[in-house]
Amino acid sequence: MLAKVRHTLAQRVSKFPAMLLAKTGISPNALTVFGFITVLAVAWVLSTGRFFLGGFLVLLSASLDFLDGALARATGRSTKFGAFLDSSLDRFSDAALFLGLLAYYASQGSYHQIVLIGAALTGSLVTSYTRARAEGLGVKDEVGLFTRTERIVLLAIGLIANQMIVILWIIAVLSNFTALQRIYHVWRQSGGK
Repeated sequence: MLAKVRHTLAQRVSKFPAMLLAKTGISPNALTVFGFITVLAVAWVLSTGRFFLGGFLVLLSASLDFLDGALARATGRSTKFGAFLDSSLDRFSDAALFLGLLAYYASQGSYHQIVLIGAALTGSLVTSYTRARAEGLGVKDEVGLFTRTERIVLLAIGLIANQMIVILWIIAVLSNFTALQRIYHVWRQSGGK
């Protein structure tokens, strides 16, 4: 239910910007790659400890990622490879942001934050993996309390508000909980077999 609401809202919000982008002639895959390069730059900003700026840049880079699928639909250029590329670079993007934070906290000798980043990164990647693996098995698995959208928005808020310990705890706990929700959902859908 929540996934359907999220999906419908995303399509409505992205429709107009996607139509504007379509007029530029940029391809959806080029936008995906550009968005990923932007995330790498944001990760570098995070590694320098400029969290306030980084928070706004996370939102900017997320908006680019948000638009590539809408652009593909608006231009009729949706492809299997485009969806695969987008999904793959999303995982790299998630990892890059956490690694940027990891680099900063490692330079500060902040062991607690390093462990939290490891837990948050693990939960983020496993949440995405469980959905992809379920879909590969033919099971629809969009369930879960805490998807990528929530993780990115919360990360940006934590950076802007300079409340990273609290936010890392929330991301670590809820992303791993969501992965477990998805595992349980697939178990139920498959009859435990």
